[in-house]
Parts: sequence; structure tokens; C-alpha cells
Amino acid sequence: MQRRRIALAQLAPRLGRLDENLAVHRDVLAHARADGADLVVFPELGLTGYQLQDLSAEVAMALDDPRLAALAAETTGCSAIVSFVEEAPDHRLFIAAALLEDGALRHVHRKIYLPTYGLFDERRFFAAGQVTRAIPSRLGVPLGLAVCEDFWHLTVPLLLALDGAQILVNVSSSPGRDVAAVNEVGLGTATSWRALLRTYAALTTSFVVFCNRVGVDESVTFWGGSEVIGPDGETIMQAPLHDEGVFMAEIDLADVRRERVTLPLLRDERPEMVRRQLERILRTRADEG
Repeated sequence: MQRRRIALAQLAPRLGRLDENLAVHRDVLAHARADGADLVVFPELGLTGYQLQDLSAEVAMALDDPRLAALAAETTGCSAIVSFVEEAPDHRLFIAAALLEDGALRHVHRKIYLPTYGLFDERRFFAAGQVTRAIPSRLGVPLGLAVCEDFWHLTVPLLLALDGAQILVNVSSSPGRDVAAVNEVGLGTATSWRALLRTYAALTTSFVVFCNRVGVDESVTFWGGSEVIGPDGETIMQAPLHDEGVFMAEIDLADVRRERVTLPLLRDERPEMVRRQLERILRTRADEG
């Protein structure tokens, strides 16, 4: 059986209310598991809210935090991707997305690209991750995790797919660029994301799962629009703008094999050539700097 059910938890987390958000996550996990979900995906910083700024250290959790372990214990028989502020042993703070499976924490991805422009100020509060890696999962295929801005840099989905990922998961807290302009969200931010997601799905011949939050933090509005896209770039499920809820999609893992056999784009990628050209570019930049 190659079919899998994915639940996208398009939530509006309470800013700085870690315990309240943990309770919501546990409740969503219980209901999604009862509905047959194989994978439950929560948005970026779903456990804390996004506009944390000076609250970041107060809500941060180490990977051995008992509250995180208690949440992982809710994943018996399923997988979940949750996002929170991780405090490293050296006390750096990261925006993290964790894969929880069968009661354990299996993998943590630290957000690599931290936007610091416009309304974004992430580098002021967080350190940048340095690693991107495909990871085995109980779903039967490797997953690739990314957080929001990571997908605005095309190397991330490419590296994940080359590393073996067949499902690329992006958890996001994407705001509308103008909170007063509903039409801008519909025609601007959401449209840009949808173009990116379909392009990555088609070019990596992978499933793409995008879970974006809704609600308002400190006057910033988040638009939702979570979706699942097939390895041919076609939409499988699209959640509505702005509405909070848990939205279910069913995928067939055999679609990846069919698409990759028919259209062997990953097979024909040339990472050794890319490495040589990147080394040349870096040498040129070093000479110029």
C-alpha cells in the first residue's frame, strides 16, 4: 500500500503561549491520528507564534526538554513535524522544525536562511542553521524539511531531492506584505509562493507539502493557503486563505516513481559540475574581496 494521508494543521498560535500551543498540538495530533493521518504538519513556530523578538529566549526549548518529549509521545503510529525555538547547548537560538515519529524525536532541521529585510528581523534574534539533509521516515520514503525562507533559495529543495527526499516539507509563517490589502495577499504573496512550490515539485519530481499559519501577531497578518502538490507540479489539495483548520490530503507514493522514470531530471543533474563552478565563483569573489 503506497497511499499516505497528510494532515496540514493551518493554525493561529498564541504568541508566546508555549503551554497553550502545546495543548493545541496534542489535541490536533490526537484527532488527526484518529482520522488516519500518517503525517501531521504544523506551521513555522507553531508552538510559540512568530513575532517573538525578545520573547524568543523565554519560550526556547532544548531538544531534551520534557515538554517536547511529551509531545513526541503523542506520535505513536504516526509522524509529525512541529516547529519551535530551539536552544542549543551553547545557548544559541534557532528556528527549528522537528520530525517526531512513533514517540521519539527523529530529526531537527534548523532554518538556514533568516530574512532580515522589510518586516523581518530574524538575524537579530536567531542563529542560522548550516545543514540540510534528507531523512528516513516511517512513511516509507525519505523526507526533506525546510522552514519558510529556505524555499526562497533554490539550492535547498535541490539538495534535499539530490540527497534522496521524495517528500519536501516546508513549514511557514508567511505574512501578507500589506496587512490591509486582502487582494495583495491573494494576488501577491500567495501567488509567488504557489509558483515556487509548483516549480520545485516539477523540477525535483517530488511531493511538496507547504503548511502556513493564519491569524495575527503584533498586527502582522498570516494568510494560510497551505497545500500539497504532486511530483508533476499539479495541486492535490489547497487549503483556504485565512481560515484556521486541519486539512487532509491523500498522496500515492508510486507517483514519484512514475514521474522520475518518465522525466529523469534528477538523474541528469550534475552536482560535480555545479561544485566546480561554485568553487570557481567563490575563488573569484575571494580575489575581488
